[in-house]
Order: sequence, then structure tokens, then C-alpha cells
Amino acid sequence: MQQAVLVTGGAGFIGSHVADAYLAAGYDVTVLDNLSTGRPEYVPDGARFVHSDVRSSQARELLTSGAFSILNHHAAQMDVRCSVADPVADASINLLGLLNLLQGAQAGGVRRVVFASSGGTVYGDDAPLPIDERAAKLPASPYGAAKLSSEYYLAVFARLYGIQTVALRYSNVYGPRQNPHGEAGVVAIFARKLLAGESLVVYGDGEQTRDMVYVTDVAAANLAASECALPLPTDGLDGWAYNIGTGVETSVSRLARSVAAVVGHAPDIRHAPERPGEIRRSALSADKAARELGWRPETALADGLRSTVSWLAQD
Repeated sequence: MQQAVLVTGGAGFIGSHVADAYLAAGYDVTVLDNLSTGRPEYVPDGARFVHSDVRSSQARELLTSGAFSILNHHAAQMDVRCSVADPVADASINLLGLLNLLQGAQAGGVRRVVFASSGGTVYGDDAPLPIDERAAKLPASPYGAAKLSSEYYLAVFARLYGIQTVALRYSNVYGPRQNPHGEAGVVAIFARKLLAGESLVVYGDGEQTRDMVYVTDVAAANLAASECALPLPTDGLDGWAYNIGTGVETSVSRLARSVAAVVGHAPDIRHAPERPGEIRRSALSADKAARELGWRPETALADGLRSTVSWLAQD
């Protein structure tokens, strides 16, 4: 029997790739997106589209209808700096939106919820690298606090109602369809500026590191989290969570040089003050995802950067 999945944020960067992966695997896919950042053309052919906000009664009732066995939740306010500037707005979308959907999922008999969390923001800045799921949690931003709070709510709904919940703690995701005009998404921003012959702005000294994971690898992790037999959690909150990353640190300065090499000319780099709420170093161990989900990243950074630059050059 064909399984039905609702992908929130499925017109966005990561969510649209996730919707693609579900369709390719034979799922009946519905995308829900308010198009505040998503683009209609990213909704894959073959998916039903519902234009709605995750905080709306329409979104909750869609899940209450009982049409879906899986909820995949990617819709979010995703900018760390926006969360610092307006934490109430961030919580309205990222926490109240989730709770609205979870109430609908519980009423509608949804079997499993796959949630896009953030390994780059829920952990403290002093954890040994690469970070595993048991590392101390100490978010440096309201965005990270909302993601961690969301994981606690998922665990509560799992215990109260028997919903299978899994949180995927992403490292820094990059690839085609990432917005090159926003404040997040350093690869897309660097690539767009270099293709336009503009200077690159690096915040701080540029030696802060990120774990760069390619978007189709992330989509594959979502499919694995939807289909695997989830073990019963034995270590609290982290039993429901999986890091999705490469375990490799890449400095922002090196990333700028690597993107420039793909574009084909040397970058003009300008430095600006570091931004509040951002961590210094990040790399995630995905050993648990390999053991329990059968997932490993497959795309080398150089290959992913070439694909991303190629897409932006044609967009």
C-alpha cells in the first residue's frame, strides 16, 4: 500500500529535495508551504500542493483528516540572526507551528514524525569534535533554543500518544535551490557574489568552521528515517535524534577559496565583525545514523560545490 507523507516547507531548499526523494521512492506526497521563502517551481511534479501556514487551522485539519502516515516537518524560520532580533516571531513559527501540526498528527493517526532539527545550534560551543548526540546542549541563539525545545515536545508526544518521532540534527546543508540572496546559506551566497564579480564578506576572522553536508544526502537521510525500524530510545532525548553531517570541519575562509576555485577566479574578501548567536566550530559525528538508519554522506565537498555553482549559474 502506498504511504502518504505531508512535507511542510516542501517548496523550500531542503524540503523540496526531501519531497523529490519521497516521490522517487513511491510515496504519495503532499507539500504544505506558505511560500514566504519557498518557490512554487520547486514543488516537484507529482506532488499535491497546499498553500498554507503551519500555524493555521487548515494545516492542522489537513493532518486531522487521517490522510497521512508520515509528517515530515521542514517549514521553519531558519535565520539565526532573525531569531536574535525577534525571538517571539521565531518561537511563533518554530514552536507554535510545530505544536499545531503535532495536535493534528495525533488526532489524525499519523504514525511517524520526521523533524528537521539543527546540530549546528543545539549543542554547546565547547563540545569535543566531532560532536555526537550525547554532547551537552547549550544553544547560543533563540533559533537553537526553539529547535531543542521542539525535540522535547516531540518526545512528549511520543510518550503520550505513541507517535514515532525522530529528529535529524543537520549540520550546514548546501546545494542547488539554496537561496543566494538571504542571510543564511554561505555556499550559495559566496557563489552568487563570485558569479556576479562581487566581493565576499566574511564575518569575524574566517577561521570559524562548519560541517558542510550536501542536500541530496540530507534528503536520503529523511527517507531512511521514514523507513527504518526505530529502536526504542534508551538514552533520553538523544535516543530520538540523529546527527546528519560529515564529521569534517571546513573553515569559512577555506570555503570561500574553494567556491572561488570552482567559479574560476580569485576572491576579493572583506571582513566584517562577527555576528552574535553563531558558534565558533562545528562538526557532527553521524556514527549513530550509520548504525541505526544505515545512512552515510556520499557527496564530496568538491563535487557538491561544483553542482551548486552550476545550478546558480543557470538559475
